[in-house]
Amino acid sequence: MNRKQFLTLLVLVAVIGGAGLLVNQRRQGDWQQSSSGGGQKLAGSLDVNAVAAITIKSTAGELNLVKSGDAWVVKERGDYAANFNTIADLIRKFADVKAVQTEQIGASQHARLELQVPGEGEGKGTLVELKGKDGKALKGVVLGKKQTKKSEGGPFGGGEFPVGRWVRDTASKDTVIVTSEQFADAEPKPENWLEKDFLKVEHVKSIAVSYATNAASGWKVTRETEGAEWKLADVKAGENVDTNKLSALGSPLNSPSFSDVVANPQADKLGLDKPATLVLETFDGFTYTAKAGTASGDNYPFQISVAGNFPKARKPGRDEKPEDKDKLDKEFAESQKKLADKLAADAKFSKWTYLVSKWTLDSVLKSRADFFVVEKKDESKPNTK
Repeated sequence: MNRKQFLTLLVLVAVIGGAGLLVNQRRQGDWQQSSSGGGQKLAGSLDVNAVAAITIKSTAGELNLVKSGDAWVVKERGDYAANFNTIADLIRKFADVKAVQTEQIGASQHARLELQVPGEGEGKGTLVELKGKDGKALKGVVLGKKQTKKSEGGPFGGGEFPVGRWVRDTASKDTVIVTSEQFADAEPKPENWLEKDFLKVEHVKSIAVSYATNAASGWKVTRETEGAEWKLADVKAGENVDTNKLSALGSPLNSPSFSDVVANPQADKLGLDKPATLVLETFDGFTYTAKAGTASGDNYPFQISVAGNFPKARKPGRDEKPEDKDKLDKEFAESQKKLADKLAADAKFSKWTYLVSKWTLDSVLKSRADFFVVEKKDESKPNTK
């Protein structure tokens, strides 16, 4: 190669390189890396005590958490109580989390990083707004695409795992930060924000089940003490009760849970107009009446109410000594207060319709025929037909 050819080649390389650089700049659009590093707080000087509402919106839907008096409620679930700890954790994250990286990124790149507000363009971001009592946003951000890192080897093999997330302040045109916090809970799923504390039925002495569509399948069991075996009521001659099946009843609703709350229940659509009814009476005077609708998926629509029938006064013992009276009266009064407090606490659940898992009710929603011994056929006998 002579000198002239070499110079020509250099010129061609420069031209091609310049063209490539121009194309790359056009593809990058408004991307400009900021000179600032990490350390910036996500919510600046947010007053966490001023937050009175939270809105979370994405393509999956919208969630509104509202402070009502001293409590938080989930608007999409008929103002059912929200889990304060979950809400406080989200607000704390906004107040405390800092940026590990700050970029100046123009609007043309927002879609690529999923930083567009839902409803704008591709709108794949998640909008989170912390609002004051007047309904105005104290802080609004768009949670965008997660940053991931490849994991090689290890006991579970390789793959990618999230290490950060792009976040855009809605008040800023171009400033975008990356934070190590994933904000995994910031999703518009009302069922995830509900207060999941539920009633607990204890010391059951009788269980009765009836079916609106099949009266003959109803049944009742009782026991004399809490540790005694269940006895099936109205056993007829020739009926062989399987005691193992009765003992499998255990103590229904001793630790129930629910997955969701039905905001606007329609009895006929949930099967609650013709329900299976479960009545539990306890040794300490409570009567719980529960209704289960038609199962859908893994859940039953479920309603429950409670009544209390407690002694008004203490009955003195036969050999009770006068000096023991004050002590026994005090113990009785304390016991009655505990019962009254539990009745009030459990009664609040009667307002709502829940979705409870099948495993919570399947062990007790039996037919009367299910409690009898199944006679095995003698297959050794020849078929004479």
